[in-house]
Amino acid sequence: MGHTLFGALGLFSLNILLYCGHAQGVPQSVLTVSPSWTSPGDSVTLTCSVKPPSAGWRFFWYKAVPDMSRYSYYTYELLAGGTTGTEQDSYILHGQTHTAGYQCRAGRGDPVSYNQYSYVKFVWSGGVNPAASLTVSPHRLQHFSTESLSLICEGNSAEWRVKKADEDGYVSSCSDWGEMTGSTCNIDIRARSGVYWCESATQSSNAANITIHSVRHPVLTVSPSWTSPGDSVTLTCSVGPPSAGWRFFWYKAVPDMSRYSYYTYELLAGGTTGTEQDSYILHGQTHTAGYVCGVGRGDPVFYTLYSDVKFVWSGGVNPAASLTVSPHRLQHFSTESLSLICEGNSAEWRVMKADEDGDVLPCSYWGEMNRSTCNTNTRASSGVYWCESETQFSNAANITIHSEFIFI
Repeated sequence: MGHTLFGALGLFSLNILLYCGHAQGVPQSVLTVSPSWTSPGDSVTLTCSVKPPSAGWRFFWYKAVPDMSRYSYYTYELLAGGTTGTEQDSYILHGQTHTAGYQCRAGRGDPVSYNQYSYVKFVWSGGVNPAASLTVSPHRLQHFSTESLSLICEGNSAEWRVKKADEDGYVSSCSDWGEMTGSTCNIDIRARSGVYWCESATQSSNAANITIHSVRHPVLTVSPSWTSPGDSVTLTCSVGPPSAGWRFFWYKAVPDMSRYSYYTYELLAGGTTGTEQDSYILHGQTHTAGYVCGVGRGDPVFYTLYSDVKFVWSGGVNPAASLTVSPHRLQHFSTESLSLICEGNSAEWRVMKADEDGDVLPCSYWGEMNRSTCNTNTRASSGVYWCESETQFSNAANITIHSEFIFI
């Protein structure tokens, strides 16, 4: 019995080895299409090669038909006159009108022995197809990975799927990088650049070559960061490569008192169309203020994220908003009680601090806010402190808080 089982296992292993060896030795068909993007009426050349090369093959040509009952699959229909194949390794399609997928395989001998099908290759068209159309929302081809993006299918079908071909030709479905709801694919951060299109059981839509950029976070610098009344201040906005072709947008930060530690942004004068220059000069700076930049490109313009808020501080008196430090000095020890008092034309205040790394935090992180006064605790540290209302910034105070050492 043991001998019989061993023999059966040995035979089974041999069959596996023979099958694997045969699979590895089967010649592969490789299809190329030219051109891959067409205008209505163009001719397209399909070329089928066999790897490794050898003689005596006949070539068979197929159109890929979406199989909506199976995830991401296609069935294959022979093209006109394709039942006997062609001796030529190329096939010309005349009058291409819409997006379509094609395959080839080769065969030889009598009866014919076939090799494996090639991978599907697509010929894309951006032309309108009333029976199947793709709409991109927002309506542009350049996007950032953090943006919401919807791909909407419309036409003569009740069932759709959205496909994407990446730069390596790999074809995937909406569920791999988004969520399909009815006839709409809402993509998420897994989406990447590629050619996107809709498919029904009988139709393929226009295709859209969408570029999805990694998030670009502009960096704003201000010079000088401390001013005297009337000084000019230069804002400079930088963004990573590609650095050409951007327009720069400049904003003033406005405290949003309804949201903890947040700001809204108002475009600076003349900023609706942005600037080609990456710098912006503010003349006659009088009080503490926060600024933000953003960048955009394309037509219509698509935007990056905003930069972090950068502040220009002033120690000058602002009657509408003032900060008083008690005790009235800029050097303190961490064990001391310290109060920061806001006064001016507002009933609601918050006290903010920027540390040496530029992080901005409100009083509640390092003290306790009681109406218009922030009483610090032992979590307070050195930094620039100021008051904010919904319309004003106070004078700023650069306070140093020392650890207390006792020498014996």
